[in-house]
Amino acid sequence: MLQLNTLSYLAILLLAGLLCGRLVKQIKLPNVTGYLLAGLLLGPHILKILPVDVVNSFVIISDIALVFIAFIIGCEFKISYFKHVGTAPIVIAIFAALAAVFIIQGILIAVGYDFAFSLVLGSIAAATAPAATIMVVKQYKAKGPVTEMLLSVVALDDAVALIAFGFAVTIAKTMSKGLETSFIVSIINPINEIMLAIIIGGIVGLIFKIPLKYFKKSSNRVIIMSGMILLSGGLAQLYGVSQLLACMMTGAVFCNISHESSEILRLSDYITPPIFLLFFAVSGAQLDITIIPTIGAVGIIYVIFRIVGKIVGAYLGAKLMKAPETVSKYLGFTLIPQAGVAIGLISIAETELPQYASTIRAVVLCATVIYEIIGPIMTKVALVKAGEIKEK
Repeated sequence: MLQLNTLSYLAILLLAGLLCGRLVKQIKLPNVTGYLLAGLLLGPHILKILPVDVVNSFVIISDIALVFIAFIIGCEFKISYFKHVGTAPIVIAIFAALAAVFIIQGILIAVGYDFAFSLVLGSIAAATAPAATIMVVKQYKAKGPVTEMLLSVVALDDAVALIAFGFAVTIAKTMSKGLETSFIVSIINPINEIMLAIIIGGIVGLIFKIPLKYFKKSSNRVIIMSGMILLSGGLAQLYGVSQLLACMMTGAVFCNISHESSEILRLSDYITPPIFLLFFAVSGAQLDITIIPTIGAVGIIYVIFRIVGKIVGAYLGAKLMKAPETVSKYLGFTLIPQAGVAIGLISIAETELPQYASTIRAVVLCATVIYEIIGPIMTKVALVKAGEIKEK
């Protein structure tokens, strides 16, 4: 088969993603579903138009897209909003994350799976991928209490997932023969990582405002915005902490100290569409649907009861905080997508607990395939039911 160059493959992905996005729109599905399907079809597991090595070489696209998405989410963290809603997003994020964790852990243990394995796999269920959700919100210009709460909850979810996973891995390691670790040190490590990511993002967010005083043209401001977002993500990667958390913090600090944050977000809309399309198309190309039949009972439990946990947890958290009725009814259905953070946690699990690595990888990667396809659809349906997307 003819081997094309990198630019040609990128062009094919962009145009195929655009076409599939338009096609799925005709059956009232989100554009992001079309982007994923375009990559899935063209990828090395179906039509094989994109070779595996080419798809793997596009990792920089994912890095760039995720830091922009994280920054956009962070800009929703305005102090004025939290004064209005209080601690509700924090409580709901904790309930939604931990309900999924505890339900999966409990069921796996009850049906006889190894205790340490159940703890680690269940803890990965806390992670939610914000990218697909944000794309649905942006495409349909969703507005309302569910959308506002959703943007806050997916931002906080990353931190909850890291802490839950840190606890689970520590307990699992202390239970495994021949593995010794300091319990306190292992618990503190994920908290230290979160704090360092917040510090990095906060410092970049403070610096962000300075060059805007001297550069007023939109073209210059696009360059400043891109440089600052990439700087935040790059420093986080350099120090081995969460890029998502760092860039969210950059956005959160910047939007609260600068009255020009709305203008910066408007400018981001001009440069991010092709980046986001490529990100989802590449994500689709990386999805290997052939592994779905291999996951067995443990995979079925994970896929189904993670969804149950997110819905139940979000409902209980919203009820506890007396959030609007639409939030308690529909928020959980928007928290289904799972990708980047969960896959990152697999890598840690493989290093720390290699005896469970192959099973955990198969289950989580299979779940990613399913969640990334059905997640955007469920998000759209939930926001339509909540009255925050107006169908034409």
